Amino acid sequence: MLKDIILVVALIVVATFANAQKYERIPSGIRATVGTTNVHTIELTFYTPSVLRVVKTPAGAVAQTKSLSVIKTPENVKTEVKNEKNIVTLSSGVIVVDLDLQKGTLNFRSTSGEKLLKEGKTAIFEDFNDAGNKTFSVSQSFLLDSAESIYGLGQFHDGKMNQRHQTKYLVQGNLEDVIPFFLSVKGYGIFWDNYSPTTFSDNYTETYFKSEVGECADYYFMYGKNADGVISQMRGLTGKAPMFPLWTFGFWQSKERYKSEDEITGVVKKYRELHVPLDGIIQDWQYWGNNYLWNAMEFLNPEFPKPKKMVDDIHALNAHMIISIWSSFGPETLPYKELDKKGMLFNITTWPMSGLDVWPPDMRYPSGVRVYDAYNPEARDIYWRYASKGIFSLGIDGWWMDSTEPDHLDLKKEDFDTKTYLGSFRKVRNAYPLMTVGGVSDHQRATTSDKRVFILTRSAFAGQQRYGANTWSGDVVSSWKALHNQITSGLNFTLCGIPYWNSDIGGFFLLEYPAKLNDADYRELYVRWLQFGTFCPMMRSHGTDAPREIYQFGKKGNRYYDAIEKYINLRYSLLPYIYSTSWDVTNKNSTPMRAFVMDFPNDKNAIDRNDAYMFGKSILVAPVIKPMYSKIAVSERDTTRVEDFSTIKSRALYLPAGNDWYDFWTGEKIAGGQSLQKETPLDIIPLYIKTGSILPWGPRVQYAEEKKWDNLEIRIYTGADGEFTLYEDEGDNYNYEKGQYSEVTFHWNDKQKVLTISKRKGSFPGMLTNRTFNLITVLPGKGTGPALSEKYNKVVSYKGDAIKIKL
Repeated sequence: MLKDIILVVALIVVATFANAQKYERIPSGIRATVGTTNVHTIELTFYTPSVLRVVKTPAGAVAQTKSLSVIKTPENVKTEVKNEKNIVTLSSGVIVVDLDLQKGTLNFRSTSGEKLLKEGKTAIFEDFNDAGNKTFSVSQSFLLDSAESIYGLGQFHDGKMNQRHQTKYLVQGNLEDVIPFFLSVKGYGIFWDNYSPTTFSDNYTETYFKSEVGECADYYFMYGKNADGVISQMRGLTGKAPMFPLWTFGFWQSKERYKSEDEITGVVKKYRELHVPLDGIIQDWQYWGNNYLWNAMEFLNPEFPKPKKMVDDIHALNAHMIISIWSSFGPETLPYKELDKKGMLFNITTWPMSGLDVWPPDMRYPSGVRVYDAYNPEARDIYWRYASKGIFSLGIDGWWMDSTEPDHLDLKKEDFDTKTYLGSFRKVRNAYPLMTVGGVSDHQRATTSDKRVFILTRSAFAGQQRYGANTWSGDVVSSWKALHNQITSGLNFTLCGIPYWNSDIGGFFLLEYPAKLNDADYRELYVRWLQFGTFCPMMRSHGTDAPREIYQFGKKGNRYYDAIEKYINLRYSLLPYIYSTSWDVTNKNSTPMRAFVMDFPNDKNAIDRNDAYMFGKSILVAPVIKPMYSKIAVSERDTTRVEDFSTIKSRALYLPAGNDWYDFWTGEKIAGGQSLQKETPLDIIPLYIKTGSILPWGPRVQYAEEKKWDNLEIRIYTGADGEFTLYEDEGDNYNYEKGQYSEVTFHWNDKQKVLTISKRKGSFPGMLTNRTFNLITVLPGKGTGPALSEKYNKVVSYKGDAIKIKL
């Protein structure tokens, strides 16, 4: 009898075990039932030969797997499947993945045999009650090589380049833009497609994502062979980055806040009088009036009586204006009242808390401001209707979408239980910026193609690059540590596939500087931050506590003023290089602000550095991140620093191996793979140009489109072959998407000392048909800087046909 019972049990176990280990072919992949105790379904689907989607679902559960970030649909990828000893191998010709039918784990490798990544154990599902909905908390672990560097996860102000050996709680905030994505130095990436608060952890035994809410484990494995390749795959999944208008790459001035029409137009007039270039001016909050009218999307403040005239006056000065809008509304606004009637407002605690514009907030008079449900398409329609009627119709050139995370000031459980159009707020929390920024972008694109979408925003999620958004690093404090940390903040953010990033030049809060601009340490910090901002995708001065316009730092002849003016002019000289680089972003999925791992992955001394980067593929930037020219005043009880320029100081830096470098300022040629000291007077930031680089140099202008590029200087940094494509279009519409643009490619053959200028490709209305290129080869030790001292090697008249020039 006992033997019979044992036999029956054994047969049941065998049958169950066998039943739990089945697989079938599906389009571009397989579906399998795996495991013995933790039985679940795994679907492996190749979206391209280089991108594999992995979806794991508990047995008997049905998951809704429509992505908010991923917009690509699977291609018809030819796959091969083999099954041997409960290991099913699926291959696309680029990626090979082994599925263990017993353990439910995956092993990723390349077709050439390179071991890429293993899962530590299969997905873990824990029962979770999400605001009354029975679902799961879900996690997935991976096994990384001990010396493997990884990057990404979004924006964090911790100064870390390599994201190994730490734990991060991924939830959107003012200063933290979270993206559950990492990129490996081995040339692969992982996108964990989940929008709930998520823990990322890496230790010596495993690396994992664990999300508070998930109907399934859903992630994408992509293999690009290098960082650019991985980012290209990520953009292929989540959307390409469109072109920004040319003028957005000029200099921007802002502050918290311009309080009248006269003040904001007066700033633009002053820049024009000083002949200091300027393209963008920003109107921050409170143009709507008091906090009960928060974000009314109307000029209700009596200090702005003629907003249309204000915008027209700024345009007449050849400048552009964008304006602050928020993700929340005050109770006396028309949008609030309409959204409230439809149940499209949240009750989470947000900014501003008080109806009075005072600090600290006076909670005897609560503001009643509420965040709107950006997950709801009808709510996004309502939002745009008011933004379009009250603001866009005035001719405003773009949007400053503040608090797009949104501000969530009290992380209470009941807040996360808030019902949204897509489920609980907990379930979709981190995707909020994607939804609200996307709503404005999509509506503007549907309204007009004559003006490119430009959105400056404080938060982001995977895929946001497709919406014409440039993310800034939040309300950072003014300190040298904060400046240093901006470097890795921006680099890890852009390594997630979102190419455009910037920071408040000078820092937002002057908490460490009670003497404000009277403190020499702050004046130096501002200049150094502005130098860093010159080599960011957006160059924007902004902050509170003290104004930052150039004339606040003295006048011409003052060392701070002169340094600021020097770098604003340098930015405009680089516009042909920057705009062509932006086309490389749109056309080839490149990245303008480049961590060393992108261009020097084999140099272990370079890849994890947190103090320098490449701007485009030619310019190495090493910002000055420590004070050099101030000291504490000793005559009084005063912590204010005073100037001390008695000694020229230096900055230590490292030049990556693999090529030689030119000192931008002196022309000295230096071998890569070594550390050195660079003298850094106040007006010098260390810049090095890679051999083989070709830099187009723009004319001296007061705004980006003042002069055509009909007489460009072309600088050739000899010592290696090089290539650069000069891109041009109409500057501010979407005709480039119809093929209305031109490309002129320069190729330098270093051995033959021959420059080939290609036949021009393409055309657009207003294109230059005849132009002059002033060619100069940069030679070691000849001095370069903003204006070369050497005469041109050749002056070439170019009419669109190919030319070869011996230099």
